[in-house]
Amino acid sequence: MYVSHLQLADYRSYPEVYLELGPGISTFVGANGTGKTNLVEAIGYVATLDSHRVSTDAPLVRKGAERAVVRAAVVRGDRTAMIDLEITPGKANRARLNRAPATRPREILGILRAVLFAPEDLALVKGDPGERRRFLDELLVARAPRLAGVRSDYDRVLKQRNALLKSASASLAKRRDVDLSTLDVWDEHLATAGADLIAARLSLVSELQPLVAKSYAELTSAGGPPVLQYRCSAVPDDATPVPSEHPQLVDTLRAALRDSRDQELQRGVGLVGPHRDDLRLHLDDLPAKGYASQGEAWSYALSLRLAGFELLRADGDDPVLILDDVFAELDAERRRRLAEHVRYAEQVLVSAAVPDDIPDELRGARFVVREGGVTRE
Repeated sequence: MYVSHLQLADYRSYPEVYLELGPGISTFVGANGTGKTNLVEAIGYVATLDSHRVSTDAPLVRKGAERAVVRAAVVRGDRTAMIDLEITPGKANRARLNRAPATRPREILGILRAVLFAPEDLALVKGDPGERRRFLDELLVARAPRLAGVRSDYDRVLKQRNALLKSASASLAKRRDVDLSTLDVWDEHLATAGADLIAARLSLVSELQPLVAKSYAELTSAGGPPVLQYRCSAVPDDATPVPSEHPQLVDTLRAALRDSRDQELQRGVGLVGPHRDDLRLHLDDLPAKGYASQGEAWSYALSLRLAGFELLRADGDDPVLILDDVFAELDAERRRRLAEHVRYAEQVLVSAAVPDDIPDELRGARFVVREGGVTRE
């Protein structure tokens, strides 16, 4: 699998740009602020319908433009798929596959699979639980695109239930009577949809564990071994194992929702469910967040991404591997070990501000990025 063509219109800093790419290694070199990250971000967006840099689509549209367009040709075996994405802030985005309109943009998920390494990845270790939940869910959808629907269903239920909790909380604060029968219905929906998502995450964490340990050992000899633990908000006691079977998970969520109802009504927001869960990362039996050194945290973050890459590779084709300005953050030894690990992927895209930051093992086709334009050397 690889991206053979990329075309952008009014995306970030680019009024228009067109690139021809191929298998193997391609590097994008340019000073900070010239737009090299915008190129690899666009490819990542085609794979996930999400940016690794911002949480909304508005910054993706060039200043003064109404919309941005991303077009990519994805080669898989002897077939080429043409993906068109139209990004319009404040409106529903639109997608086309081989020129045919998609009912929903998420229908194109799974056509391009990519693993993106970026400086923001340090937040996987040192950031909030939301960063780690996002990591798990994006990997789940990359492996099984149907899970985008599961996540969407859960988000819809959560939004409706939170609106009801907020309204009920306000009424109770004014000492008004509240009919909670509707909340019972949404509790059942949340328990069912939440169990689907938690079961998928638990299975994924189990598969990731040995791959993360292996990748970490290959990147560094400092610290370890890394241990992943899924922390479920419906199971408040750390010593109690989280049930892995769907019926038991539904029952667990039902009970937790029942027990937390008074507190949720008081606060007007849902406190139980996969939106409150976390992937805890341990190193030497200590929480990596707060205890890991900067080098250990980087090795842990890279190991999570490499483990995701190996899972996707085991499912079939190599995903496109994107390294966005990460070598500037690593010491020479970690650079060398990471390069050795990824150099044989079918397509590797590397961005860097300083050419010397790119290890010799990853010097392939070179694109020079200057403000507003890209040229191949």
